[in-house]
Amino acid sequence: QAAAHEAPDSPDVSICFANRSAALFHLGHFEVCLEDIARAESHGYPDRLLPKILLRKAECLLCLGRLQDAANALSALENKIAVDGIMTNPAHQTLLKKLSQLKIKIHEKESCPQPAREACGDIQSKSEFWEENDSISGASSSLSLNFDMKRGRHLVARQDIQPGQNLLKEEAFVSVLCPGEGFLLQDSSETPWDTRVTNADLYCHRCLRQLLASVPCRGCSYAKYCSQNCADVAWEQYHRTECSLGALLLTLGVFCHVTLRTVLLAGFAEVNRLVEWSHDGDKDFHNHEARCEHPSEAPHCRAGTRGIPGCNVNGQYQSSYQAVFNLLPHAEKHSPEHKFLCLLSVVAVCKQLQEAGLEAAVLNRESSEKTSKQEMCEKTWSELSPELKIMAEAMLRHMLQLQCNAQAITVMQESGSGDGTVVNKKPVRLATAFFPVLSLLNHSCCPNISVSFSGTAATVRASQPIPSGQEIFHCYGPHRCRMKVAERQELLSQYFFECRCQACLDELESDVRSVVSVRNSFRCPSCQASMQVGEDMLCCSNEACAVSVSRESLSRRLQDLQQQIKKALELLKDRKADQAIKLLLKCQMDAGNFLSPEHLLMGEMEDHLAQVYATLGKWREAARHLQRSIEIVEVHHGPSSVEIGHELFKLAQILFNGFAVSEALSTIQRAEEILSVHCGPWSTQIQELQEMKTCLLELPRSVLQRT
Repeated sequence: QAAAHEAPDSPDVSICFANRSAALFHLGHFEVCLEDIARAESHGYPDRLLPKILLRKAECLLCLGRLQDAANALSALENKIAVDGIMTNPAHQTLLKKLSQLKIKIHEKESCPQPAREACGDIQSKSEFWEENDSISGASSSLSLNFDMKRGRHLVARQDIQPGQNLLKEEAFVSVLCPGEGFLLQDSSETPWDTRVTNADLYCHRCLRQLLASVPCRGCSYAKYCSQNCADVAWEQYHRTECSLGALLLTLGVFCHVTLRTVLLAGFAEVNRLVEWSHDGDKDFHNHEARCEHPSEAPHCRAGTRGIPGCNVNGQYQSSYQAVFNLLPHAEKHSPEHKFLCLLSVVAVCKQLQEAGLEAAVLNRESSEKTSKQEMCEKTWSELSPELKIMAEAMLRHMLQLQCNAQAITVMQESGSGDGTVVNKKPVRLATAFFPVLSLLNHSCCPNISVSFSGTAATVRASQPIPSGQEIFHCYGPHRCRMKVAERQELLSQYFFECRCQACLDELESDVRSVVSVRNSFRCPSCQASMQVGEDMLCCSNEACAVSVSRESLSRRLQDLQQQIKKALELLKDRKADQAIKLLLKCQMDAGNFLSPEHLLMGEMEDHLAQVYATLGKWREAARHLQRSIEIVEVHHGPSSVEIGHELFKLAQILFNGFAVSEALSTIQRAEEILSVHCGPWSTQIQELQEMKTCLLELPRSVLQRT
């Protein structure tokens, strides 16, 4: 944070990098430590302090096994000491002592060389191979691109597809990091200084990799990158234009930011070509018959030999700006108020660009040095130039497209007590992006694919068997396991279509209450039978009982219960585990009197109890409660759902820590099978599961037999 807020050429920046290198060294991140040492030197690190980081550099190189480089660093340090003269103070004497010790260590390692360790490649870099589609960039050859007036563009299986099979890998055409809400770093609640951060401090603003030692933008304190290369590429492609607009873009919101970055990445020439094409094809855009009812559909298009919107002249659908431009804006379906606000946001950005003298950068031109101050002033307050109007028109189109075509890039973030024994992870929105190929997928409340993310790349895998000829369906948010059909239909209204997927049709045509309603229902406080839903009153389904309770009363009771659970979690955070257990057990007893045994809140309480017992090292108790939670999650989401995968991952950790070898191995196997389908065989969780399995299998046979 300090490095980000210092002036780029300030000597204090070098101190920030050097101090951070010390922290990285103690954390064992030697490669990144060396990068920060190099940054400190390049930013003018004070000559009098130089011996300190030269010594640290030698230590890092020694730890990495780079003995010759370490020896060279020590030689540079000795030369520096010789130039500076005799050092007599205690700090300098300590440095000389460490220098002598390092020389001995280097000599010892050179005399007794250790066998080279096998290189551990980045798990995420390993590829899952498939035969790529000739017509759709990044897609498997098992898919075909179809188009009709009812479903618009959509993907269909051209052969039988198995669960876990890769269907699509696509880099986002554009993505913008969402800062999200601020939160305290783990184990920092007792520190006297502010350790509150957002995702903007933890992830690279270009590639979305998690940051360890960020490289701040030289022009603003907001943008941070994982490397100098990312910082340079971002500056060249878009950030030199966005940098001075940071406050405005944060105020206007992520959609406005995505639209600006989209046109900057596309370049004025391509934006101009497609805007002119859209003017020529206005009759198609306003043709009632060419309108599509589904958010992934697009009007009839002449660009592309197959006549499918977004395809190039060779009939290929690529992850390109042309494909982004051809996503439907649904201009006629947005409210006038919404369109006005979008237009106002776009004009505000374009006026700011013009006033800041950034128009040349936006239009990919060299700025004219001959323009007089008076001419600049007149242009600043006049209407937008014709070129900026073209960019504004494209930006407005993209603003309207985003409501139906924005894709959230999510990341699994740790939550819970932070004690390290059991890692509880939940998906968090990290960025908003355009994925033109992924946008081809139509919606279903019961999808047949799963989407995972690694940085700015999306991977689509089959989550269930998909027979040849069946359409590939994505879930836009409301899943049948999480919402009742009425709630799903209301949420899907933002996409300007009424969902007619099989899950919705089955629920709408059936007189039976939805699965979600039954599982999250109330119980009669008197006889424990289920309550029948009424308008204001709920009646017991047991005719012999016939107790009636107001909906308001039960809702208030549910809210009180949720408040008590929240208090229990605060006690756990304050390391008052015994009090947390007592309160959670009391909540559990109270909930049993009016909630269905399969209510999701019952599962959450079991999960919280497992978490508390794990912090106390009571692994058997923790496993028992988590297994009950898994039973409830399975009822709601199914035995092969990603939710079950995450719960089994936690159970595997508990059983591993509790030394329940046979149970842990069987749980690891099941978790691997499920998570590899949804997240891929090279995901972080799969890697951790495999490490646990290897550790358990390496135990002596006598120990394995006892367990």
